[in-house]
Amino acid sequence: MKPKIHPKYFETTITCACGNVIKTRCTVKDVRVEICSACHPFFTGKQKLVDTAGRVERFRRKYRHLEKKKAESKEEKPETKEEKPEAFPDSGEK
Repeated sequence: MKPKIHPKYFETTITCACGNVIKTRCTVKDVRVEICSACHPFFTGKQKLVDTAGRVERFRRKYRHLEKKKAESKEEKPETKEEKPEAFPDSGEK
């Protein structure tokens, strides 16, 4: 390795906003982060769905008329099972 071209390597602590402290080595002495593996939803498995700016509600308003039509069509049609016609009605075999 060439002298005087590599950065200094320090023992450092990474501190998360949730309070988690990780000790490691880095070229920066102390690092503060907002989110870490202990509190990130991808690693914890606790996914939070965030509705930003009412997008879900806007989608529902946009397609509300389709939902009404679908509900009306279900009410009008009684659920009956249609019998299948016989394949060969004149042959006597079933």
